[in-house]
Amino acid sequence: MLAEHRRIGALVDALRAAGPAARTAADARALQVLFEEHVEKENGLLLPLLAGAPDVSLAGLLGGMHELLGGGEDEEAASGEGGGCGGTCGCGGSDGTDVPELDVRDVPHSLRHATVFGALEAVPAGRAMVLVAPHDPLPLLRQIEGRHPGVFAVDYRERGPEAWRLLFTRR
Repeated sequence: MLAEHRRIGALVDALRAAGPAARTAADARALQVLFEEHVEKENGLLLPLLAGAPDVSLAGLLGGMHELLGGGEDEEAASGEGGGCGGTCGCGGSDGTDVPELDVRDVPHSLRHATVFGALEAVPAGRAMVLVAPHDPLPLLRQIEGRHPGVFAVDYRERGPEAWRLLFTRR
């Protein structure tokens, strides 16, 4: 669980760095998946054990949660000012026509598919992204088609041996 806390912190730091839109969306999705799994463990395993311990006060343990999680409201969000893309997302990026590239070769295998799903969800209709994978991602392609039938056109740009580059275009 401590390793998960460190990974969550690293993903939050990656989001703060706000790199390319596809990578940021992928990091956000990976953070969401990891956080959901982590909370499930805490709620399903840890809290029941603590609740059953007669010498532990859950109210005492959880008393500072609002301060830890709430903090102050972000000034930019409160002011309603927009992000760098011209919208209100606060991404700091541009809304150019560049095709973002998501290289998942260094993403841990356990998070790789969730990372790609998150990035693809961020691709608007008529736009595209390039996925760089360490192998031919046939199982991933089946999962994507199962989740989003007919939504993405896929075009192989490179077929190994070091990397597979696929262009995903949202129809």
